[in-house]
Amino acid sequence: MDGGPRVPEQGRARETAALRFGVLGPVRAWRGDEPLPTGSPQQRAQLAALLLREGRTATASELIDALWGEEPPSRALATVRTYASRLRKALGAEVLHSESGGYALRLSEGDELDLLRAQELVADAEKARSSGDLGRARALLDEALALWDGESLAHVPGPYAETQRTRLEEWRLQHLESRLDMDLEQGRHGEAVSELTALTATHPLRERLRELLMLALYRSGRQAEALAVYADTRRLLTEELGVEPRPGLRELQQRILRADPALAEPPAAEPEPAAAPVRPAQLPATVPDFTGRSAFVTELGEVLASADASGRVMAVSALAGIGGVGKTTLAVHVAHQARGAFPDGQLYVDLQGAGPRAAEPETVLGSFLRALGTADSAIPDSLDERAALYRSLLDGRRVLVLLDNARDAAQIRPLLPGTEGCAALITSRIRMVDLAGAHLVDLDVMSPEEALELFTRIIGVERAAGEREAALDVVAACGFLPLAIRIAASRLAARRTWTVSVLAAKLADERRRLDELRAGDLAVKATFELGYGALEPAQARAFRLLGLADGPDISLAAAAAVLDLPVDGTEDLLESLVDMSLLESAAPGRYRYHDLVRLYARACAERDEREPGERAAALSRLLDFYLATVAGVYAIERPGDRLMDHLERASYPGLSFSDRHAAQDWLYAEAVCLLACVRQSARPGTLRRAVDVLWAAVDLAESGANSREYKAVAALLRDVAREIQDARTQARALTALAFVHHISGSRFDVAVEEARRATELAEAAGDPLTACWSSNISGVVALYQNRHDEGEAHFTRAIENFRALGDRPGEASALCNLSRIHLATGRTAGAVTLARRGAAMYDDMGHALKGANGRYALGLALTASGKLTEATDCLQQALLVFRDSRQRLWEGMTLFRLAELDLTARRPAQAASNAEMALTLLRGIGGDWRRGNVLTVLGRALHGIGQHGRAQVCWREALDLFEALGAPEADEVRGLLKPVSVA
Repeated sequence: MDGGPRVPEQGRARETAALRFGVLGPVRAWRGDEPLPTGSPQQRAQLAALLLREGRTATASELIDALWGEEPPSRALATVRTYASRLRKALGAEVLHSESGGYALRLSEGDELDLLRAQELVADAEKARSSGDLGRARALLDEALALWDGESLAHVPGPYAETQRTRLEEWRLQHLESRLDMDLEQGRHGEAVSELTALTATHPLRERLRELLMLALYRSGRQAEALAVYADTRRLLTEELGVEPRPGLRELQQRILRADPALAEPPAAEPEPAAAPVRPAQLPATVPDFTGRSAFVTELGEVLASADASGRVMAVSALAGIGGVGKTTLAVHVAHQARGAFPDGQLYVDLQGAGPRAAEPETVLGSFLRALGTADSAIPDSLDERAALYRSLLDGRRVLVLLDNARDAAQIRPLLPGTEGCAALITSRIRMVDLAGAHLVDLDVMSPEEALELFTRIIGVERAAGEREAALDVVAACGFLPLAIRIAASRLAARRTWTVSVLAAKLADERRRLDELRAGDLAVKATFELGYGALEPAQARAFRLLGLADGPDISLAAAAAVLDLPVDGTEDLLESLVDMSLLESAAPGRYRYHDLVRLYARACAERDEREPGERAAALSRLLDFYLATVAGVYAIERPGDRLMDHLERASYPGLSFSDRHAAQDWLYAEAVCLLACVRQSARPGTLRRAVDVLWAAVDLAESGANSREYKAVAALLRDVAREIQDARTQARALTALAFVHHISGSRFDVAVEEARRATELAEAAGDPLTACWSSNISGVVALYQNRHDEGEAHFTRAIENFRALGDRPGEASALCNLSRIHLATGRTAGAVTLARRGAAMYDDMGHALKGANGRYALGLALTASGKLTEATDCLQQALLVFRDSRQRLWEGMTLFRLAELDLTARRPAQAASNAEMALTLLRGIGGDWRRGNVLTVLGRALHGIGQHGRAQVCWREALDLFEALGAPEADEVRGLLKPVSVA
C-alpha cells in the first residue's frame, strides 16, 4: 500500500482542469473557472508576448525589447527571469518552457486562448460566407467579436503591447465591418444605422464605416441623410488630412444621387429547375401556361433524380393539398421535366380518390401490365399476383409512375414499383403520413406574384397591364388558388366586352363568389363538395362551425370553445380535417382555412346547421373564451387593478397562465384573432362583452404593434353603442379610442373630445372606473399640448377618484402623470416626489410592466434635477422591462429619453446611438409628433459628433412633421436650423 502523500480530489481537479487565457481585453488566465494570478503590468506584458507568439520561443533579448524597448533597466534580464519563474509557478511547469536562452508558452489540448478562438471563428465565417450561408457567417463573426472585453491588452505597458494593441483593434474593426456588410446584405439596414452612427463617431476618419452608414441610411429610405454623411466626411477629411474621400465613397454618393436601382437589396435568386429532355409516354399533356412553383419543381425534381441505379431504393414523393391547389398540374409538369431520367417509360393513372368510386388497385395494375407489354392472357386474377408480376416487370427498368388523385395509402401501396431506379409521384387530398419512406410535400396556394402571372398568361398581357390593380383584386378574391384563378381568367378571356374591373366587382361579393367561380365543367364549389361529402357527422359539424370565426386562423383552445368540446377531442377532429386538406395547420396548435374553403364552410353552416341559434352560440362561446382569458392576462400583469370587478362575466372559461411571460405570449399570438372576434361581436347581444375584451387587451394598443386595428375596432364599437344608445359601452369605447389616439401621437384634438365625452357618458351611466381612466387620459393629452393647469386638474381629479374606488394601480398611474406636469412647470422637486410615490406603489403591488412606467417618469424627473446616475439606472431598468414585455413604443421612448440624458451628460455619440435605436423602434408606431421629437434629439447628437450636414437633414424632417401637426415644437427646430459655425 502506497503511504505517500495524497492529493485531495478537489486539488487534483484543479491541476488537471484546462487553462484559459485572454488577451482580447485585460490579460488574464484561469484554470477551469478559477482565476490565476498574472502579476504586475510588466509581468502581464511578458505573458502577453509569450501568448501572442503562439508557442514559438521568445529569446530573452526579444522579451526585453517587448517590455522596455530601446531603454531597458540595468537588471532587465534578471527581471525577465523572475517574471518567468512566477508565471511557471502560477501556470505550471508543463506550460512555460525554458529553451535556448528564452521561453515558450505551449498550450495543451483543451487549453484555450481567446485570440485563437476568434481566429477559428473568423475562418469558419469566411468559409460560410463563400458558400453563401450569410446567416451562419454573421453568427460566427458575432461570436468572434463578442470575445473582446474592452481594449485588447488593456493596461499592458511596453512597445510590443502597443503595436499588438493597434493590430488587434484594426483586425477587430475589419471583421466588424464585414459583419455590418453582411447585415446590409441580409436587409438589417435599420438596425445597422444605430451601430454605424456610434462607430463613425468613435472612428471618424474610417471611410469604410462611413460608406456602410451611407448605404444603410439609403436603404432605410433616408437618402438626404446618406448624402449628408458624404458631405460631412468630405469636409472632415479635407480639414483634418487635406485629402478627398476615396473613389469608392465618391462613387457611392453618385449612385445615391441617381437612385441607382442596384443599391437596393438584391432579391434572392430562385434556383432554376433543371431542364430535361422530353419523351412521349402515358403522361397527360402539361398545361402551356404553367406558372411559378419553381421551388417545388426543383425539390421534386431532385427527389426523382435520386432514383438512380446505384443501389438506392425507388424514390416516392407524395403531394397533398386542398382541391384546386394545382397538385395534378404540378405533378404532371415535374414528371415531364424528369422524363429523360426514366427512359423505360412513364405510367399514369387518375385514381379518382376524391370521388364516390375510387379506382380499384387490381384494375389499375391490369392497365399498367398491359402498358408494359403483358398480354391479357398472362395477367393474373388476384391483386397480390398482379402486384408481384408488376414489380418483376419493372425490375432493372427506369420507370416513373404518376398516381394522381389517390384516396389513401392503402390504395396506392400495390401500385408502387418497389425497385431501385424507379420512382413514384403521388397526388392526394390526404397527407400520406402512413406511407413509409415517402417524401411528403404540402402544396399551398400560389404567391401573389405567381397568381398574377398565371392570370396574365390566360387573359393576355395587354388586358392585365391596363388594369393591374383590378387584376390583383381578382387573384386575391380567388385566394390565390390556381383552379379559381384559371376559372376566373377563362371567364374573362371568353368575354371580350368585360373589363377586369367588372370581374373584380363580381368576385367582391363574398356570398356570390363561389357561384361566380364556375366555367364550363370547372367549378371551385364542386371541388369542395367532394371533400365535404366524405366527412363523418362530427367532422362536418366542426368544419362548418369553425368557418364562422373571422380570424385568419384559430388556436386549438379557441376552436374547442367554438365547438364546445374538450381540447383532446377537438384536436382529433381538426387533425382529421387537416389530413383531408380541408383545413391547414398553420403551426402546432393553430389551424386555418383557405379563404374560399372558409366561404364554402360558412355556406354549409347556413344550409346544414339544424339547431336554432347554434351559429350564434358558437361565436358567443368564442367571445367568452377571449374575455375570460384576456381578463386573466390583464390581472397577472396588473395585480390589484380593479378593472376585473367592472367587466362583464364570461360564461365560458378561458386559459390560465403561470407567469406573465406566458400570458404575454398568448396575448400577442392571439392579437389579430382576438380583435377579429371583437369586431365580429359588434352587435347588441354581445356588444358589452366585446368592448370589455378590447379594454382588457389594452396592451395591444400600448405596444404599438396592433394600434391601427385596435383603433378601428374601438370606433366600430363606439358607433354601434351610439346607435343602440348604450351609454356605458359607448363610454368605454370612447376611452379606448382616446387612449389609442394619444398613444399614436396624432389627433390630440380628437383624443381630447373623446375623453371628455367618455367622462360625461360614464358618469351618467354610473361607471366610475371608466370616468377615472378618461380623466387620466385627458390629463395626458393636456400635458402633450402644454395646457398644464388643465392637465393638473384632470390628474388631481383622477387621483381622488381612483383612491375612492380603492384602485391603487390607477392612482399610481395618475401620480406619475402628475409628476410630468410638475416637471413641465419647473417644480422639479415635486416631480421627483410624485414619481417616487407612484413607482413605489407599483413596486409594492408587484407590477413589473406598470412599474417600468413609474421608473420612466422617475427617470425624467431625476434627469431634470441633475441626478444623472440615478436617472440612468431608472431608465435602464424600465428599458429592460419594456423590451421583455414587447412594448416597442415604450422601449423606443425610453431610448429617446436616454438619448436626452446622454446629451445632458455630454455624451453625444451615445446619444446618437440611442436616438437611432429609438427611431428604428418607433417606425410605424408612436406617430409623427414622437418621431419629430426623436429626430430633434438625434440632430443635436449628430451635431455634437461633427456630423453637421446629417444633423440639418434630421432637423428639417422634424420641422416638416411639426409644421404639418401645428405643433409648438416647430419653433425650437427653426432655431436649430439657423446657420451655425462648424469650425
